[in-house]
Amino acid sequence: MAEVRNAINAGEMAQRFMELVMMQAQQAAMFLGRIPNPQTNEPETNLPYARMFIDMLEMLQDKTRGNLSNEESQMLTGVLSDLRLAFVQASAGAPTERPSQPTPEPTTPAASAPATPNVEPEPESRKRFTKSYGA
Repeated sequence: MAEVRNAINAGEMAQRFMELVMMQAQQAAMFLGRIPNPQTNEPETNLPYARMFIDMLEMLQDKTRGNLSNEESQMLTGVLSDLRLAFVQASAGAPTERPSQPTPEPTTPAASAPATPNVEPEPESRKRFTKSYGA
């Protein structure tokens, strides 16, 4: 009987964890202008608040590392990836919708790059990306 109770509690705890992550993600999305503010029904952008909610989710990810199921871990990682992208777009003044095609890396001006004729750009899989999401 105790095993059944523990299984029910584990299921409830998993559901509550996912609800917590989604509530934090919704707050971040609201402050990134992706969800209208329920009081004004208008989108608003407040990057410091959005960053605070993203940072809280990152802290939650760090503190729960090794204690989450694969489903919980994948959900949290996916939510954080989406919010980081939205934060970069909002801080750069880019549209808040996700682009349908990957955005190419900015190119360096021709004056600062050495002239190399007939050089093809690196394939997408070899490009390097960093974790930075704004100033």
